[in-house]
Amino acid sequence: MSTGSGTSLSPTAIQLWRRARGLLLAAAVLAVAGVAIAAIRSGPEYGLLDPRSTDDHGSRAAAELLRERGIEIEMVSTSTEAKKAVGPHTTLLVSDPDALSRRQSSDLRTAPRSGGRTVLVAPGPAATRALTRGVRASAPTSVELTPPDCDFPPAERAGDAELGGVRYTVTTDQADTCYLHRSLPSLVRLPADSDNGSRAGADGGDTVLLGAPDPLYNQRLAHRGNASLMLQLLGSRPHLVWYVPSPAGSSTDGDGERGLLELLPDGWSWALLQLSFAAVLAALWRARRLGPLVSEQLPVSVRASETTEGRARLYRRADARDSASEALRSATRARLAGLLGLSAAEAHSPQALTTAVAASSSADSAPGPGTTTQPPSDATQLYNLLFGSAPPNDADLVRLADELDALERRLSHSTSTTSRPTDKERTP
Repeated sequence: MSTGSGTSLSPTAIQLWRRARGLLLAAAVLAVAGVAIAAIRSGPEYGLLDPRSTDDHGSRAAAELLRERGIEIEMVSTSTEAKKAVGPHTTLLVSDPDALSRRQSSDLRTAPRSGGRTVLVAPGPAATRALTRGVRASAPTSVELTPPDCDFPPAERAGDAELGGVRYTVTTDQADTCYLHRSLPSLVRLPADSDNGSRAGADGGDTVLLGAPDPLYNQRLAHRGNASLMLQLLGSRPHLVWYVPSPAGSSTDGDGERGLLELLPDGWSWALLQLSFAAVLAALWRARRLGPLVSEQLPVSVRASETTEGRARLYRRADARDSASEALRSATRARLAGLLGLSAAEAHSPQALTTAVAASSSADSAPGPGTTTQPPSDATQLYNLLFGSAPPNDADLVRLADELDALERRLSHSTSTTSRPTDKERTP
């Protein structure tokens, strides 16, 4: 074996750093940005109609007005807490009925029967069907200043208010319908026992459907009769349960167990998503930089005999006598075809090759020089030798190699003797 130069083809540390520094810098920037965004977003965030929010669409102004009038406000985020808190002296405000699951809606359906009031803010078709009877949600309309047009006392005292949104079709005559838009009300009051066909019972429980949340917003509360209407609807009982449904609350309403991802703040989930997306883009970028394969000079030279021996050892280790015998036969057929002047296609044609070899072998039956094995000359025997099945054991494989070698030597000797000129042919 001859070795080449001792130059190492492995990249050095400096080369690795030059290749990876751009990617590492980009990953560091993305990591810092993701952590910063997660830290900012993981702070307190309030949704719509949250009594703690001072945003335009929050409801802290309404909550403060109710507290000034002696109303105790309790904020809950699960239907289980809301169900436990309701009673004859309680008003239950559901800020987002459409976010309730079937189980949560079932928990709240019996709340008005306890004698308290339930206020549903803009319930859609599914929530209206799950929480009430005799009422069906219709197509929404725009929110605008609307007269009450009913004899419901809180609406009469409040006067014009900014209502609209979801309209309702009422099929029971026990309901109060106010603030009509195209003949359909956007505020409906249902007594708790209206399903039984009687007017409000002695317990005084009822359900109020409010078609739009606008009167509860901080930015709209001071407009016309919005504040008066909200104070009367939410302040009729001394205790107000403000139910703000949340995804975390829906999971705890089930079996009480929450997964690891549900415990993470929303900001960290977004940061993880951004980092994963950046990692995929970086992988695609690096994959495109690989480019096509480049041929390089091998550091060492390997003799052909060593390559043959190595391949033979692999055949032996894999016990692949079929592949080894086919390699021997294929090489022998190609050399025999060259000696006999046959084409490449005829070299692998059993009939053409065996006929030509048999005809040439019959001309000279003596074995070739340097061999003691007598190769077959019959066409059937030649077929089995050149195109037969794989040897069953190593001894037969060695015997096959000897016979192929003997056949090639005899045919080579026969063709060289035939092509050698005689003394008579040499004489001019």
